Order: sequence, then C-alpha cells, then structure tokens
Amino acid sequence: MTTMRKILFRSSLAGAALAALLLPAAPALANAGATSAAVPLRDAEKSPLVSTEWLEKNIDSRKLRIVEVSVDPGVYERGHIPGAHTVAWHTDLVETVSRDIAGPEKFAALARRLGIDRDTTVVLYGDNNNWFAAWGAWVFAQYGLVDNVKLLDGGRKKWEAEKRPLDTRTPEVAASTFAVTPASTALRARFGDVLAVARKEKDEKILDIRSPDEFAGKIIAPAGVPELAVRAGHIPGSVNVPWGKAVNPDGTLKSVEELKKLYAEAGIDGSKPVITSCRIGERSSHSWFVLSRVLGYPARNYDGSWTEYGNAVGVPVVNLAGTVWGGK
Repeated sequence: MTTMRKILFRSSLAGAALAALLLPAAPALANAGATSAAVPLRDAEKSPLVSTEWLEKNIDSRKLRIVEVSVDPGVYERGHIPGAHTVAWHTDLVETVSRDIAGPEKFAALARRLGIDRDTTVVLYGDNNNWFAAWGAWVFAQYGLVDNVKLLDGGRKKWEAEKRPLDTRTPEVAASTFAVTPASTALRARFGDVLAVARKEKDEKILDIRSPDEFAGKIIAPAGVPELAVRAGHIPGSVNVPWGKAVNPDGTLKSVEELKKLYAEAGIDGSKPVITSCRIGERSSHSWFVLSRVLGYPARNYDGSWTEYGNAVGVPVVNLAGTVWGGK
C-alpha cells in the first residue's frame, strides 16, 4: 500500500452560517458525473465520498482515521478494515440518559480518543449500507467536522464483496487535543420546526424516508423494533422517498443525476429547505447526507422523527390506512 500525501482540510467551525455548513463538495461529484467510484484520487479531498479503491490505496496515511459505525453486534470484532476504530452509535454518539446527541464534552473526548483533529481526514463506514455511519457524519458535522469527514461509498458490504483485507486488531493511536465547541444548530430540526411545517406556518419540505407501509400508517414500525409510537401515519405535507432508493445493489450511492431525478419527482429540488425524518433519525441521516453533502441541498435531520412526533399530543397526523394502536 502507498502512503497518501498529507492533505490539510479546513473544516467549518461549529456555529458557522447554515450556508457554509450545507455547501459540501457536491460539485466534484457533479463534474465527475457519478459516485465516488469515478472520482480520481486527486479529487478525493473535494468529495464527500471515497471509494473502496481509494481507501485501500491510502489506508496507511498518518492523517487518516477510519471509523466503523455498525449496528449489528460483533461485526467489527469479526473483522474490520485495517486500522479502523469502532464507535457505538447508541453510546458514543448520543447521551445515554437524555435523548440527545453526544454533548460537547463527550464528543470532544471521543474525538481525542480516536486521535482526530480538525485537519484529520475521517472515513466513516458501517453495515446496513452506512445507516449509522451517516448518523456519525451528521453528528460530526454539528461539531464542525464537515468537508474532511467522508463516507466509504458502499460501506462494509462493498469492501467485503471485493474481498479487500480485514483485520481483527484494535489500532492504537496517540490522543489528539480536539477542542470543545458548542454543537451547531444549523443541521438539526426540532419538533417545533416540524410542527410549523405541518401547520403550514413555514414553507419547507419534509422528506419521510420510511417504508411506504410506515408512511401510509399500515404499520407503526418495522417488525421487531422496540421504538414505537402510539399513532401511525406521517406528518402532514411530507413526501415519501424511502432511503433505499438512493442506493445501488452493491451499496454505493446512485449517480448525482439519478439522485436529483429521484427527489425531483417528489418535489424536492433544492429550492426550499428540506427536513429529513424517519422513526428515530438513523435512516433519515442517510438521506440527509445524500441531500446535503452529495447534492448540496439545504437540509436538516429531524432525529426526534416519528417516535417523537407520533407520540405527541394534539398534533396533526395523516393516517391513510386508519391503523389504530391497540395498546398491547
């Protein structure tokens, strides 16, 4: 493997203007006309995605940190990309008592433990087509790590399918001096923001990326999941584009042209701010990444999602299927 030349990134500081946070390196992908697999190595620093080929060729760079954020237990331990650290989304990236993202002190401690500074290139990947890796990118962005944080296009699925190397060792790195900063509010939608759109007090788009059955109210949540709401349906005015429609069979994202067409058919073209929503905010963070980082659309993620909105009292709900919670 070759050593990647040192790349310095200027990441946005927390609390920067919304426009600065939401303008990703999408033009690099647009010019390439495809996903990161078509982006030359020299252009990787401008792209929100890196290919498996790029990562393997640059894996030994001292300014690179690889972080796996998977949801299935034991996946990392069975074998991971060499040099990758593991981060647990449900403990490391959130507050474990209050329902919130990791606070400034907790996030800074995590970044220091991983050896991440503001000029470090961070590549996130995981299982389930990068669901929680995208959640990680969303949390990192709120603490000012935007342009230097990438997703591995295709995630674990593509890396393993190509039979690229795996390792079982946990890497050791020197701790960084990552500074504590407040989390930006620019990339996160709150209950009040969503309710204002539902009541037509704000002219924004809500993109519900759940399955059609969840959106229509036929089911409250996918089978076997513990996080539930006592109402089924969706937020009034929202449109439904399931997150998986943005992904190719090999786990990579579709081309920029295909993605623009996909969302434009639902009335989302970047002309209005978009709020992404799902059940607990994890699948919607994947769509947030696509809209914000790949397409350059002004987007926020609503991590309260249906478990907050569907449990709220006195809010408008659209329930096409008429499903009623049975209380059992």
